[in-house]
Amino acid sequence: MNIPNILTLIRIVFIPLLVVSYYLPGAWSYSIAAFLFGAASVTDWFDGFLARRWNQSTPFGAFLDPVADKLIVAIALGLLIERYHVAWMTLPALVIIGREIVISALREWMAELGKRASVAVSYIGKLKTTLQMFSIFVLLGTAPYTAYNIVGIVMLYAAALLTLWSMINYLRAAWPELTREM
Repeated sequence: MNIPNILTLIRIVFIPLLVVSYYLPGAWSYSIAAFLFGAASVTDWFDGFLARRWNQSTPFGAFLDPVADKLIVAIALGLLIERYHVAWMTLPALVIIGREIVISALREWMAELGKRASVAVSYIGKLKTTLQMFSIFVLLGTAPYTAYNIVGIVMLYAAALLTLWSMINYLRAAWPELTREM
């Protein structure tokens, strides 16, 4: 067990805390949920940075890090879908969740073929993740339809568009393998 893996485990521990804080009575519950999500987002960046910097990448961390990321994002988006309860908020959330499922399956399959590098994380994917994390943080912590909240909604739509773009790029890179006759 090393510090990057501990940070990833902390992110997983934050998931139930995020959900519980979100449903607590009181005006501050959304702020606490946003804080927990923001802290988890920072640990996501920091654990990868430290693992590379200190050469502490492990198979456990390589497995758990993307799982932790996808879980906290999907759960936070689920909370936002419930909070807003409108199609225009559900759509980008489901696009993001759906893309994560498709790309996770694609990466696993490509790894089985020994070609995982062709679907490695791209710059667009990193930009998408950054926008997604900021938008969810803002949307969790602000009252609906305030100025900051609208900025969060715009960022969520931008993240959803980048999500689709990056998914298309990943599928295009894997297309020769996907269409190869066995």
